[in-house]
Amino acid sequence: MDLGLTEIQQMLKNSAREFLSQECPLTLVREMEEDQQGYTDELWRQLVGLGWTGVVFPEQYGGTGGEFVDLAVLLEEMGRSLVPGPFFSTVVLGGLTVLDAGSDAQKRDILPRICAGTLKMTLALTESSASFEPWGIETVARPDGTGYRLEGTKLFVPDAQAADLLLVAARTDAGGDPAQGITLFLVPADQAGITVNQLNTIASDRQCEVLLSQVEVPADAVLGTVGQGWPIIQRCLQRAIAGKCVEMLGGADAVLDMTVEYAKQRTQFGRPVGSFQAVQHHCANMATDVEGCRQIAYQAAWRVSEGLPAQKEVAMAKAWVSGAYQRVCSTAHQCHGAIGFTKEHNLQLYTRRAKVQELSYGDVNWHKEAALHQIESQLH
Repeated sequence: MDLGLTEIQQMLKNSAREFLSQECPLTLVREMEEDQQGYTDELWRQLVGLGWTGVVFPEQYGGTGGEFVDLAVLLEEMGRSLVPGPFFSTVVLGGLTVLDAGSDAQKRDILPRICAGTLKMTLALTESSASFEPWGIETVARPDGTGYRLEGTKLFVPDAQAADLLLVAARTDAGGDPAQGITLFLVPADQAGITVNQLNTIASDRQCEVLLSQVEVPADAVLGTVGQGWPIIQRCLQRAIAGKCVEMLGGADAVLDMTVEYAKQRTQFGRPVGSFQAVQHHCANMATDVEGCRQIAYQAAWRVSEGLPAQKEVAMAKAWVSGAYQRVCSTAHQCHGAIGFTKEHNLQLYTRRAKVQELSYGDVNWHKEAALHQIESQLH
């Protein structure tokens, strides 16, 4: 296993960093926190024009036939620049799930439009429990003629305000096993009976409440097999967690660079604060955390990319990176002092997002338990 980037991946990384530094400065990120849409159409068109929305999809659908690790390289740079917009929800949550479990007709209909940037998607999974376990899905889908009627409320749905198509998890059978009887539906966001309300979050990102009131969908809206949606969701979450870990790595790396630069320039007692041993130790600890994030995040992404069993590695990565990103931001605040807590400084942009990403797809303790379960199962 070689976790180093190939020459092409390194070129992709360098070009992405250069592009985002010019076209997605943190001033734009600040503006988009106050914007109702949460991103600009111009930036979205540029990402599409670079082929980023199609990097991981086969050429037959208009993509470039890349691997998940290629996408991870982009996600790291997007995490570094805090790129606003529905890229993650469209490509990782939506598109890759359709590629994984969709019918040929669904793939031909949806994937070319994702690659072309004309279709935005998201996954409507969690509800009032905020659980990523099957028992947390209480939205129901009742047979109605040749289709179904969906009823329920989804919470913390990323980028639902921008989505054209929702991937909705609903319960078609309330049997004894919570993992049985869950079905995924492809639902147009403008379908009658759907109401989307944006939620206020600490990160000022775009998470939404989606109300489903007697929403009618045809039988061919089912993704995969009726009642067998949970394995599809598990694979979707595995990709999402691996991708989110790499995204957090990019943010942590940016915070480290920001702090080192500040320590060089900020003077106190007639000398740069970076010359003090305590500050040097802080920076060294941050660098250690960032490098740990890089190794464990890319190991998880590589196993997902290769189609290898990755439950343990993904859980370990999320448990470590979530905590490490928090530590990096906390230590950065120690080095910056009071200025880092002000709204005018960029550090708080990363700190607020680090907290939300820590909780996304399960927190540290949840994934520690998941990793422990995987290890115990290997020992028996």
